[in-house]
Amino acid sequence: MAKRQENNYFQMLRELVDYADRAAKKLRASLTDFDPAKLTGQLEEMHAIEHTADLTNHGLTDKLVREFITPIEREDIASLAAQIDDITDEIEDVLLRVYMFNVRTLRPEMTRFLELIESCTGQLCELMTEFENFRRSKTIKEKIIRINDLEEQGDRLYREAIHSLYTTETSTEEKLVWTELFSCCERCCDACEHTSGMVEDVIMNNT
Repeated sequence: MAKRQENNYFQMLRELVDYADRAAKKLRASLTDFDPAKLTGQLEEMHAIEHTADLTNHGLTDKLVREFITPIEREDIASLAAQIDDITDEIEDVLLRVYMFNVRTLRPEMTRFLELIESCTGQLCELMTEFENFRRSKTIKEKIIRINDLEEQGDRLYREAIHSLYTTETSTEEKLVWTELFSCCERCCDACEHTSGMVEDVIMNNT
């Protein structure tokens, strides 16, 4: 009888984070040298990433339902998968808002937000790569702290961006649009930090 192949849930979670990182890279590429005429096609490409991430998440959940023994609590795996999927959704939402609000030019703070979001997902990729060896890892704590630091940078940038928005000569419409857009960007960083916090909780409960 052939030996039943075990599911590597750490690897599956890493794959989900890869999709979030791809989404962050697509967001930055789409809004760098911004051209509103290209947004429709860029949204389709972004949605393809998000949809594939959803399918991967569903596949992980299906395997989890049938699994008898898992390396960590199945509830932790399911919660992490859902939270990582939320990151991809939040990133897609930024591009959707740019399209829906018919944004024609970007405010300068957006460049820094795009860099921060991509840094957050990149660091999360490193964290999830190390996660499988969390009981022996000497660097995983540093990676969690790094994501926390990036999220704090996102908070500071959000505060300054909103302050600048409301202390310059801009229309009420622009204020409303960019308040929402900056909030969406800040939520992307928050979602990454929330994921790293969940990883930290799992580590504490299993060591």
